[in-house]
This record gives sequence, C-alpha cells and structure tokens, in this order.
Amino acid sequence: MTPSRLFVLLALAVAALLGVGPARSQEGAPPPAAESANAASGDVDALIRILQDERARNALIDRLRESAPRAPAPADPVKSPEAAKTAGDGPPAEPTEASANDAAKTAEGTAEPSFARRAAEYTRAVAERAAGLAAASKVLIGDLTSIFTGGTGGQGFDWGRLVAVALTIAVTFGVFIGLRAIGIPYYRWIGRRAAAAGFAGRGVLLLASVLVDALMIVIAWGSGYAFALQFGSSGVMNIQQTLYLNAFFAVELTKVALRALLSPAQPPLRALPIGDEAAAYWYFWLSRIVSALGYTFLFVAPIIAAAVSPGAAQAIRVVVAFATLMMAVAIVLQNRDRVRARLAGKSEAMDGDLLTAFYGFLARFWHVVALAWLLALFVVWLVNPGEALPFMARATAQTLVAVAAGALVSTLISKLIAGGMHVPSEVKARLPALEARLNAFVPAILKVVRLVVLFVVLLAIAQSWALVDFLGWLSTTAGAEFAASTITAGFIVLVGVGIYLGASSWIDYRLNPEFGHVPTAREKTLLALFRNAFTIVLIVLVAMLALSEIGVDIAPLLAGAGVIGLAIGFGAQTLVKDIITGAFIQFENAMNTGDNVKVAGVQGTVERLTIRSVGIRSLDGTYHLIPFSAVDSVSNTTKIFSYHLIKMGVAYRESIPEVKQAMQEAFDRLKQHEAHGPSIIGPFDLQGLTEFGDSAITVRARIKTEPGKQWAVGRAYNEIVKEIFDERGIEMPFPHVTLYMGEDKEGKAPPLHVKGDIGMAPVHPDAPQAIAAPARRPTTAPSESKDSGRYDGPGEETSGS
Repeated sequence: MTPSRLFVLLALAVAALLGVGPARSQEGAPPPAAESANAASGDVDALIRILQDERARNALIDRLRESAPRAPAPADPVKSPEAAKTAGDGPPAEPTEASANDAAKTAEGTAEPSFARRAAEYTRAVAERAAGLAAASKVLIGDLTSIFTGGTGGQGFDWGRLVAVALTIAVTFGVFIGLRAIGIPYYRWIGRRAAAAGFAGRGVLLLASVLVDALMIVIAWGSGYAFALQFGSSGVMNIQQTLYLNAFFAVELTKVALRALLSPAQPPLRALPIGDEAAAYWYFWLSRIVSALGYTFLFVAPIIAAAVSPGAAQAIRVVVAFATLMMAVAIVLQNRDRVRARLAGKSEAMDGDLLTAFYGFLARFWHVVALAWLLALFVVWLVNPGEALPFMARATAQTLVAVAAGALVSTLISKLIAGGMHVPSEVKARLPALEARLNAFVPAILKVVRLVVLFVVLLAIAQSWALVDFLGWLSTTAGAEFAASTITAGFIVLVGVGIYLGASSWIDYRLNPEFGHVPTAREKTLLALFRNAFTIVLIVLVAMLALSEIGVDIAPLLAGAGVIGLAIGFGAQTLVKDIITGAFIQFENAMNTGDNVKVAGVQGTVERLTIRSVGIRSLDGTYHLIPFSAVDSVSNTTKIFSYHLIKMGVAYRESIPEVKQAMQEAFDRLKQHEAHGPSIIGPFDLQGLTEFGDSAITVRARIKTEPGKQWAVGRAYNEIVKEIFDERGIEMPFPHVTLYMGEDKEGKAPPLHVKGDIGMAPVHPDAPQAIAAPARRPTTAPSESKDSGRYDGPGEETSGS
C-alpha cells in the first residue's frame, strides 16, 4: 500500500470520527468498479474539506501524532553519569530552561486541577470557541452559496436530491397529518371513556392512546422510507432522506411522550395533574423546542457539514441552541411569579420544619437556579460537547429523577400527616388511647422522615453533579461504619417507640373495664406507676444504645449521671424523702386510685398517684396535691370493706326493744332494695344502747358494705328508719325553748295575750303558761313527756311579768 493511499485512509477515519465525512445509505451495493470510483472521488473530497477546516485539520494532525510509532522505553530510565559513559551515550545533557518548563507543565498537568484552574480553563475555552465561531460565521455567508453552486468549498447540493428530500418530507408529513385527522374521533371516544373510568381503567386507556399515537408515527416514517426507496435513483435513497426520516422518527416520538404527559386536547388522558391552560402552554413551548433542536442537530447540521463545512454546521447549531436558550429564559421569566406562589403555598402548608425553609428558599430563588442551569448547559455544550455535555445531561436527568422521587415521597408523607392516623372501631374500643397516641408519635416521626428524604435528595443532586463523592465515601471504612451506625441508631429509636406503644396499649387494655376482668384499684395504681417508670427507663435505655451506636462513649455519661444523682440526693433531700415514702406506701398498699382517704388533714378521693405525690379531690371539688414527705398517716375508708355506723338517738320514754325492732325492720327493707341491697355484704350488727345523753339515749348499729358504698347505703337507711319511726310513733328528740311567764300569789300564771296574724286562739287563764318554740333538730335530742306535754330536757328560760 502506497503512503498516499495510507494517508487518504487515515483522513477518512478521522473524518468519520468527527462526523464530517459523507455518508450514504442504500439498499443494494453497487458493482465493484463503481464502488472503487466512488471511493476515490469521495476520499479526495473528504481530504479537501478536512484540510480547509482548521478544527478538522488540527484533529487529523493530533490523530496522526498519536498513531505514529514510538521508541521503546529504556529498561532503566534513570542513569548515572558513569553508566551513561559506559554505555557510550556521552555525558548527560545539562537541563535547560525549556526542559524545566516542560517538566513543570507535565507535573502541573498530572496534578489534580483546582477549581480556580478549571474555571480558568473553561473561560479560555469559551473565549477560543467564541473566536472560532465568529470566524466561521464570517465565511458562513459566503460558504452558503456553495450549496447551490457546488463551489470548491463543499460538495454542493444536487437539485435532484433536494427535490427528493422535499418530496419525502411532504409524503411523511402528509401521511402523518392524515392519520392524525382520522384519529381525532378515536381520541375523543377514548377520552370520554377515560373520564368515566377509574384509576386502573384510565391507565389502560392512556397506554392505548400512546400506542396508537406511536403507531401513527411508525406508519408515517415507514411511508417516507417506502417512497424514498421506491422513487429513488435505481432504488437507492440518498443520505439526506435518511437523515430526515431518522430525525422525524426521533422528534415525533418525543412529542408522543409530551402528549402522553400533557395531553392538551383530551384532559382525561393527561398523566400530569395540571390544568388545561397550563397543559396547552407547556406543550406549545416544549414541542417547538424539541422540533427546533431535533431537526437542527439530526437533519440540518449534518447536511450543512457535508455540503459546506463542519464550521458552518457548528455555527448553525450554535444559532439554534442560542435561540432555544432564549426561549427557555423567556419561559422561566414568564412563570416566575406563578411558581413562586405555588412554592410559597407549599411552604405555608408545612408545620414550620426545615422543609418549610427549603420551600421558602426555592420560592424566592428558583428562577435564578433555573437561569444559571440553562446558561451553564449552553456554555458546557459550547466548550466541551463531547465530554461535558453528556455529563451534564446525565446529571440533569439524575437530578430530575431525584427531585421527582423526593417530591412524591414528601407529598405522600404530608398527606399522611394532614390526614392523621385512624384505627378500626374494634381496636379503638379495646384501646381507646391508641389513636391519640399514634397521632402524637407518628406525625413527628414522619416529619423526621421527610427531612431525611430532603437530605437524601440534596445528596443525590450533589452526587450527580460531582460536587461530593458520597457514594465513594460510603465505600470507605469510615463511611460504611457511619452509615451502619446511623441506620442502627434509627432502628433502635423506632424499636423503642414501638415498644412504648405496645406497652402503653397493653396497659390501656388492662385498664379497660369493658374487656376482660374489671381492674381493681390496686391494678390501676400499679399499672399507672409502671407506665411512668417504664417510660423513663425505656427513654434512658434507648438514648444510651443510640448514642453508643453512633460512636459516643456512654461510660462518662453514666459516671456523670451517678455524680449528678449523688448531688441531687444531697441537695434535694425532700424529693428523696418523697420518693422513698411513696415507694413504701405503694409497697404496703396503703391507698390506690379511687380510694377515699384522709391524708395530711385532707379527706377526699385519690385521683392520681405518682412516686412522689398523691392527688386528692375533696368533697367540695378542690384538688389537693400532697407530697409524700408531708404524709405521716393514711386513713383509708374504702379498704377491703366499709361500715356505715348508726347512732340513733331516741327519747328516754321509748322502749329499747321496740326501737331495736324498728331498726332491724328498716335494715330488712333496705336489704330488699334493688340499688342498695347488693352493696350490703354482712348481717345487721345491732349493738344496743351505748350512751345516755342529756335529752336522748343512743342505740348503735353497723351495716357492712362494699368499699365506698357506706355513704349511699347510710343515706338510704336513714330515710327508711325515719318512715318506720313515724309509723310507730317513736320519738327522736330535738332541742326546745321554754318561755316562763311567772305566777301570782295564788300560784296562777297571768294570762298571755298574743297579738298578730298567726291565727292562734286565746290562751285560757287556767292553762299552763308555757310556749314551746322548736329549734334545730339533731339526731340526739331531748325527749318530751307524753303525759304532761312539757319538755323534760333543759331549755333556755326567759322570765317576764
């Protein structure tokens, strides 16, 4: 093979790599002679274009330098002066300034470039690229004439090929528009079906509409290929037709995806939850951006590169890309206030956590971030489209996926927080406090999870843009240990919360009188104390385990807690006394919740018991909180059983056996009472006459009742015994006042003249001049004689004339 032929082949390889060589697509291969002639002609034209274009020429030179054979490296790259002389190489060369600069540049190139250096390199590249594009733009106008004239600067266009491409475009779009017109009734029908269908039905109909839409694209694309092959020269389609058909297929399939997401014509088939106006707006702009970029980069630019020069094609790409950038900037500025209001609404709907601040920040600066990203995308594509552009496209896609996933999870969590936790009615009946307890814990945990999701999304974005190498750090020993410790600590906290909920629910179930056996007062007290003590122990244990998992040494914490406990023991002796006294009171079962006790001079019902104090509600409704250090004795009137003590005072003239019989009869009636009879747990303890009072004698008895029932039973017994005493005429004396008017020498009292409207008859002069005025009537009262009608007990006397 001659050197000239080798040079031409190398030029063709470089041209193929740069994408500027002519390409052909045909169905059948030409004869070998024609193939050789066409190859020779194409080789010369390609070499001419490469040598005329500065960028392609430089790339060819670099490729030739890389493919040139290199001398084998010596076995010992570092030689001493003696060894060099022995080998016959002569004395080593003295280092020159140029070699020193080269070594410095080599060392600098091998080192990791800093951010400032990378920024400087990008700035220099942008400036050089802008200068090159300016130079290419100057010759672009002159080179465009070669499209029609076929000048020396390019291949030129064959009018036959131009007509063939135009006809292919017309056939493809004609078939596509016809199919779309035929499919309008189908889309309307499927839209009506989707409006009345459920979620799954809408998904199936949406998939069906997307498949039909894509099928129309395939049919139109196939029609264009069939036309190009059928009416082409000798059944061969030119490269321009192939470029157009491929561009049409890619662009229109992208629009199919846009129509599936936005569906401006059929709202029921819209995948995204946006309004009709917004869907039409975004489809209008996005479809035009896709068309401009797709047809320019996939169809127009390759034709310009083949017909004129790669520089002219790049200029066309830059112009279209800059126009697209301006459209994107206009879209961002038009929607700045709308997106800001939506993000601000999300921020106000939050509960004031870190996510609220994040949404507030996005609401204020989202357009700045979007504009910076658009500008960065344009500059990166302009400077290094071969390496930086794929990286930025990949990072952008990963960012969008991370943001979409984070937004979806955050939205679900926000809905769970807003809706609250609900338990079934059967579970709620057994565990009344479970729903409230879940609504107290679960939303807080979900808020933490939402912040973790935000942190993970930010880390994913930073990882996508190579700002941090979080995955690489996780692969190290320290990163793996940190991740494992964090996950384990979080798992410990969740297990602790679950244990607390389970223990509290079990206690609630045991205290629920509607299920199982009715809890006793002792069980209520001990379970309440157990819940408090268990909660404290669980919190301390979970905190210690979680801290130890994340690498915190808990030994100093335990030692410090011991020292603090000792200091508290000396400084808070009253508190220690409260706890110790309360512990012994609970061990001895002196009182429980619901008992009626007298503690520190306060009588009432125990409502709350802790390890330090007791809460008592007195009869007038006052709540007393008494520390156990102030308790020297406990008087419990509701322990095991109770007694109602009866001290019945009757007149001295009454018969004791008759009184006992009446009291026994009252007890018998009481025992037959539906409400109070079951509360009596023992026989009537009638003890007999126990006291002689000033005006009454006392007969005592006791009624044994269930704990706490003695007061209700006693009230009912008093009512019954009063009725029986009235029926039998047994008197229960009460205090009287005697008014003495004096008497004359004959021993007769003067007449008492009473005036007023009280309706009293005149008092006869011979009647005893004494008027009894009733006073307060106690249970034990002085008796009145049945024979004389006068009071036997002492009274207050007032003399008069």
